[in-house]
Amino acid sequence: MKWIKPSIYFATFSLLSALTAQVQAQSYHPHKTWQISQAFNPPQRGKPPASAGGSTRGGSCLTGKKLIPLIPPDNLGLTFAEHPTFFWYVPPSQVKTAKFLLQAEDQNVFYETSFTLPDQPGIISFKLPDSTPALAVGKTYHWYLTMVCDTQDSSENLTVDGWVERTQPESSLSEALAKANLYKLPTIYAKAGIWHEALTSLVQLRQTEPNNIKARLDWRQFFKSVGLSAIASEPLIDCCTSRNSTPN
Repeated sequence: MKWIKPSIYFATFSLLSALTAQVQAQSYHPHKTWQISQAFNPPQRGKPPASAGGSTRGGSCLTGKKLIPLIPPDNLGLTFAEHPTFFWYVPPSQVKTAKFLLQAEDQNVFYETSFTLPDQPGIISFKLPDSTPALAVGKTYHWYLTMVCDTQDSSENLTVDGWVERTQPESSLSEALAKANLYKLPTIYAKAGIWHEALTSLVQLRQTEPNNIKARLDWRQFFKSVGLSAIASEPLIDCCTSRNSTPN
């Protein structure tokens, strides 16, 4: 039997201990308990009309990557918020203006605005302003985001769409949310199938601690669970502020 020299043993042990401590230091926060890997749990709900959701029209002004809405596979995102936040991936483009339209169930315009797109590609967001009417509980709204490629010929413009529905949490879920910190919120929302708040809370966590390994892993797992792995590495871009708006 060949003996290992004590000096080599202790050097190896010290190296392993240092590496372990480094990983723990990057992922551990005192008094903050992480949940299981992040994955979105689609709610058992009726699907939106067959004509809706994630469809793309026009867009001859774009080459390469696509404009991608960050929505669940069934194209319907649930929210508890009166004024939810919407997210999209915007590809490299010379287009400077986007239009956002929100329609009520009767197809009347609920809200309409335009905003300036960032110069660099990445994931952008737009929050429905607090000054607009609140989304009604139990109502489904159809939204459209259009990149204005040609101000004269709208057929050249690129449009994606989806649906949003406001719902209310059960008492047990409300209690859990009230007690949760930023580290627990994404998991609670994702398990409950509340898309808009699950994604919004994950974005807030990424922005608060951009170098946190666990936050990055949960972010990737969340995107993978809804088929959006291709854009999980894209940067979060500070955007967008409404130029003008037309509330209902």
